[in-house]
Order: sequence, then structure tokens, then C-alpha cells
Amino acid sequence: LDHVLLASDGKFVRVTFIKKDGSTRVLNGRLGVKKHLAGGVSTLDAEKFVTIYDIQNKGYRAVNRETIQEVAIDGVIYVA
Repeated sequence: LDHVLLASDGKFVRVTFIKKDGSTRVLNGRLGVKKHLAGGVSTLDAEKFVTIYDIQNKGYRAVNRETIQEVAIDGVIYVA
């Protein structure tokens, strides 16, 4: 499902995934947002994580590609 997410081309997405603590989280956001970057360099492994800007909490979130359960783009839902 991470390939669907990466192909979202700046559209708003809803991602359901398993957090590090084992709980499920639903995140609404967009990929490619650069407005709030602080100028630092990301230390995340881009092969393992996708960085999404969370529109509700106004911050960047790292989503583990392996724990993505569901992605919704333009009303189309993709399930793992």
C-alpha cells in the first residue's frame, strides 16, 4: 500500500496504520508538504518510513511502511 500512498501526488490521504506501541491510528494528511520544514535533514530511513504532514495535529508524522493497513485517496479505499 505504500506505493499507492507515494503516488497520491499531493492529494489529501487517510492512512490507517499500527503505531510503534501496537495501537491503531488513523491519520489525515498530505505527502510533500514543505511549508513547515525547519531546515534540518531527516534521519529517518526512507526505505522503511513515509513522512506525512498531519493536518489535524499540524505536524509531520512518520508511518512505518510495513504497518499500513488502509489508504484512502479521493474516496477510493485500498486495504492491505
